[in-house]
This record gives sequence, structure tokens and C-alpha cells, in this order.
Amino acid sequence: MPTQMLSNGEFMPIPQTPQQKHVEHLLGQLADRRSRELGMNRRDFLRSALGTATAFAAMNSVFGTYFNDASAAGLDLDAAAALRKRVADQLVIDVQLHFVRDDYAKEIVTVLGEYAKNWNPVIAREGVTLERYKFDNLLKEVYFDSDTTIGLVSAAPSEQGDNVIVGNAGLEQARRLVNEAAGSRRMLCHSVMAPGQKGWLDEIDKAVEVYKPNGWKGYTLGDPFENSQFPWRMDDEKLMYPAYEKMMKSGIRTVCVHKGLLPDDYQRSLKHWKHAMVDDVGKAAKDWPDLNFVIYHSGLRMFLTSPEPTLVEFDKTGNIDWVTELAGVPAKYGVKNVYAELGTTFGSCVVTHPKLAAGILGQLIKGMGADHVIWGTDSVWYGSPQWQIDAFRRIEIPEEMQKKHGFAPLGEVDGPVRTAILSGNAVKVFNLQKDAQAQAWKTDLLAKAKAQYIAAGGKPSNEYYGFIRKSTGKSS
Repeated sequence: MPTQMLSNGEFMPIPQTPQQKHVEHLLGQLADRRSRELGMNRRDFLRSALGTATAFAAMNSVFGTYFNDASAAGLDLDAAAALRKRVADQLVIDVQLHFVRDDYAKEIVTVLGEYAKNWNPVIAREGVTLERYKFDNLLKEVYFDSDTTIGLVSAAPSEQGDNVIVGNAGLEQARRLVNEAAGSRRMLCHSVMAPGQKGWLDEIDKAVEVYKPNGWKGYTLGDPFENSQFPWRMDDEKLMYPAYEKMMKSGIRTVCVHKGLLPDDYQRSLKHWKHAMVDDVGKAAKDWPDLNFVIYHSGLRMFLTSPEPTLVEFDKTGNIDWVTELAGVPAKYGVKNVYAELGTTFGSCVVTHPKLAAGILGQLIKGMGADHVIWGTDSVWYGSPQWQIDAFRRIEIPEEMQKKHGFAPLGEVDGPVRTAILSGNAVKVFNLQKDAQAQAWKTDLLAKAKAQYIAAGGKPSNEYYGFIRKSTGKSS
């Protein structure tokens, strides 16, 4: 469980706050005492379900009670084991995963890794290379080191070729290799669209014919790594509606759009910052009711800065830029085809400002419905997504917030709200009903390799290496 804000590969995280330092110190004290009481060494304790629960207990002590059953599970081995058993077969679908192509050489990724040494002892011990962000490590971090069952690999457009982290052909290849190796559908993929760029509509035609993606991905800012020449709006009838028509005819009708995530100086530093707002979502959704529009990051404006001002504004006015606006789209436009995705948004504040994370979840569920919020983590930039999964399973909206804002509780770890967000909604949006019914992931080759990996204490085994090699085509 990280004890400060992490980076998603697009920004430098803020320094550790005093509260997070307190969490880290308290966690160390609790781990020392509880590991001795249980006759365990400190490292094994912290790696166990007991250690995870103790991390949440430390956070409750500092931030207030936002995480369920943390104290009991952190002391009782049986309680911790019972919780793990309860969620052992829980379907988790992560609709936002990333990796870099094998020949990617931009220094920004390794620079971020060097910075991450300050807070991540694993990276400090193992060192930083681009291998950490490549495909085989994605398989390890997501499928072996977390409870993720099915993942969707995504990417971003670029106006400079060397900025492309992975192209549409690479995304399709990744999906094909994993699914063939596993013997079941464990990976989905996007095809990235670049509205306004030369030949972009032809690329959609090519994707339909050749790549057959599970959905489309676009950035209304254009190229996310620089001031783009090709920003666009979702409701631009001349530019976008011909593309929507192609998507309708193709049967690939899920359109995922990156929104929000701007630094505090966005009005000065970004020429086209208004294109990152969510004010174009409602009309597009109303005009195209048979398309599903999934708004990545839930439109959260906050980026490259502490969540504290956003939390202060929420406490004062009830507004969270631009999450509140997105949550109001269904009622304002009378639509049911807009979804909110949680990648980066949940992870960027749940370990630093859990009250804000609870507020975001509360607003999205109240305005859009629990059946319109979709799980995503933006991994592998963050390493394994397991800490985010554990945090989501435990976080609760306190009764005081429920009464003040009219929020509903999130309920049991395997109850209808969390189940819908972790998997049920993605099953519907990405047409995975047959897969969910068959549950082939319980006995496929990936499941067998992971079981051997876990039995060996999280160490690579012949089964593990066999799956990685078959999936990536690498011999070592």
C-alpha cells in the first residue's frame, strides 16, 4: 500500500504530506507489534492480507474511518483469510492498462522511475529500466500480482511518431497473444483514434477490418504530451459524427474518451484546455443513443497538484471539477449511455485524501447510478493495481457524508454496488456476457500459472515463465 501520491507516467507526483508520513510511521509501529504478537517476521506480515488490513487501519487512524474492518482483519489471521476467501472468485475487469512498445525510448518514463525511488523501495532495489513498463512486466504486475481477471490495454494518440507508446497493431497483437496463451478471453484492446489528423477516418476503417478492437479511445486535447494542433469536441457534428456513423455500422459501439487531468496552471500553459472539459459529452450522447460513451478519469480536473484544494472546495460547495458536471449529464440530457471510468482518479487520492475519493464515488453513483461507473486503474504506470483493488473493496462513504450529500453506502465487499463497478458494468459495455457466464478464467492456463506462482511465494516458476514466453514471444 503506497503511502504517498503516485505517478501515472504523465506527471510528477507531489511530495509526501505530513499526514502520509504519519500513516507510514504508524504502519511501521503497528507492523512491528502485530508481527511479534503473531510470531511472524515483519516482511512476511506486511506482504500478507494482515499487512494490507493494517495499512488501512493506519489510514483510518490518521484520516478518519473510511476503510471497513481494517482493525479486526489486521489482528486476526482468520478474519483476514476469510476476507480473501470471500473475494477469491470476484471478477475484476480493469478497462485501463498501459505498456510501452519494445522499441520505445523516450526518457520521460525512466526519469519518472528514478523519481519513484524516493517512495518505492522495490524500484530503488531493482533499478529503473524501460523493461519495467514493457508488456511482459504488465502481465506480471496485473495478472500475477493482482486480482485482475480481464484487462483492456489502451494507448494515446501522438503527432510525433516517437511519442507513440504503442500503436493499434501492437494493442491488437497483445490481446491476441494473451488470449491464445491463456485459452480464454483475458485481454481486450482499444484502437486509438486521432480526429483531424490526416487519414484518421481511414484508420478507423482499417481498425474495423483488421484489428477488430473492443472499443475506441480518443483524447479531446489531441496529443496529450504537447499542445496539440488537433483538439476536438465530442459533439462536433462535422468532424465526429461521420466517425460515430462508422462505429455504429461496425458494431463496435463503445467510445472511450480521456477527459480532465489538467495542472493548476492549465489556463496559462495549455492552449486548448477547454477541450478537456465535459461540456461536450451530453449532446454527443443524446445524438447517438446507441453508442456507449465511457469518460476516462471521470473528468476529474485535478492533476499535477495536491488534492487538498479540491477537497476544500468540495467541503465548501459540494463541487468537484469536473466530476460534478459529468455526474449531472444523465439528468440534464436525459441519457443513459454515459459511463464514468475511475483510472488515475481513484488512485490519485484514495491514499492521500480518502474523503475526496469517497466524495467522487458518491457523486458519480448518485448522478449516474452504480451501473454506470467502471473500474480502471491506469496501471502498469503504478505498478501492480492490487493496492487500488484492496482500497476500493474497503472504502466506504461515512454516514455523515451520506446524510449531508444524499450519497448511498457502497455496501458489502461482494455486494451489488462494488460488484457492478469492479466488473458488471464492463461486462455490459464490452459485451462480455458469455465470458462471465462461462468463467473460463478459473481453469485456463493463466490461472494454473498464477496458482503455481502464488504457491511458490510470488516467485517465478516454470509455469509462470512458460506463460510469459508464450504470450510475449520472448525466450527470457
